Amino acid sequence: MENSGGIKASLQGRYASALFDLASENGTVSAVETDLDNIGQAIRESDEFAALIRNPQVSREAAAAAMDSVAGVLGLSQLTRNFLGVLAGNRRLSALPQIIRAFAAIAAAQRGEATAEVTSAHALNDEQVEQLRQKLEAREGRSVKIRTSVDPELLGGLVVTIGSKRIDSSIRTRLNSLAQAMKG
Repeated sequence: MENSGGIKASLQGRYASALFDLASENGTVSAVETDLDNIGQAIRESDEFAALIRNPQVSREAAAAAMDSVAGVLGLSQLTRNFLGVLAGNRRLSALPQIIRAFAAIAAAQRGEATAEVTSAHALNDEQVEQLRQKLEAREGRSVKIRTSVDPELLGGLVVTIGSKRIDSSIRTRLNSLAQAMKG
């Protein structure tokens, strides 16, 4: 698993680590983690919001005002609001998705958890997610939190990423491997 030192080495990791330290001091780690999950969901679900954070032509002031509005709509904590203002002021909003992932990894590591990013060709039902969680916990020897996403291009199977480990059982990868073997 990628250690927290590796996470902290990146710019996004340093921002996430600083936010985690502040949240720890304030006893608001879970509130900030929920805030960041909500922001991440908003980025995934709103093309306009995703475009806003990636647009270098938006002024720092306009970006800060937009983030404050979003924070109000999402009901974010003051620490998270302040953090978004700092990101806007430093022109780092485009790094927000990576910062969210880094913060989640740091928080999970502090709790002794691993986070598994699971991508499937079709949405998994609750029972499938639970079965997968149990198998991954047995394999990892610790608590595992699962984040799911759907990528129809996989055709079938799963891609599971836990830290730096990747388990790829997708049909797309199997077909590509078969194609390579047939060329050889």
